[in-house]
Amino acid sequence: MSRRILIVDDEPAIADMLAYALRTEGYEPDCVGLGGDALAALRGGADYALVILDVGLPDQSGFDVCRALRRESDVPVIFLTARSDEVDRIVGLELGADDYVPKPFSPREVASRVRAILRRARPQPAAVAPAPAAETCSAPFHHDAAGARIAYHGVWLSLTRYEYRLLATLLDRPGRVQSRAQLMADVWRDAEDSLERTVDAHIKTLRAKLRAVREDEDPIETHRGLGYSLRPAQR
Repeated sequence: MSRRILIVDDEPAIADMLAYALRTEGYEPDCVGLGGDALAALRGGADYALVILDVGLPDQSGFDVCRALRRESDVPVIFLTARSDEVDRIVGLELGADDYVPKPFSPREVASRVRAILRRARPQPAAVAPAPAAETCSAPFHHDAAGARIAYHGVWLSLTRYEYRLLATLLDRPGRVQSRAQLMADVWRDAEDSLERTVDAHIKTLRAKLRAVREDEDPIETHRGLGYSLRPAQR
């Protein structure tokens, strides 16, 4: 796996501090100060393992950068922000961010979160996730577990890693109500400092992608105060 990390922050002192902490952990950081430069670097063919992205950039919002990035790449993203409002954090997670760190922060803490995210992103050995049936069908879904992809009504969905894990978990237990805490444990596994609202954010983005295929259907059912389930396939 690549050890290159892209730091996007217009404050040189913060960028240098993060770069130093990451180098001591064996990573290879690159720093840019503008959102446009970040997108250019990511589109330029560099193999970045993760992006640390400041929300308050001079040329455009970090949210806008992440939104543009998510149309092209599933590279993990950690947001940095001077604002600690939970609403901002939920917006970031809805856009597909993997973590959210409010300023001021400890560079070592950020390096630790980078390590945790890349550990989760690393492909799991077959012994951890055996797939005796590499492909399963539960109309209208088709789950290719070996290829880590899911089709809905014959259309392969473009999913982030956590959207995929979340939908796969729901597909594995159709009709069973699963609490946010259960889904956090199964999907985010060893995630540090995660919010159960993370589940809500990813359910929202999943529903949007399913609705883009079939606007008249909503296969994910919300159970107030309990959690979520996938409606069983109609026979």
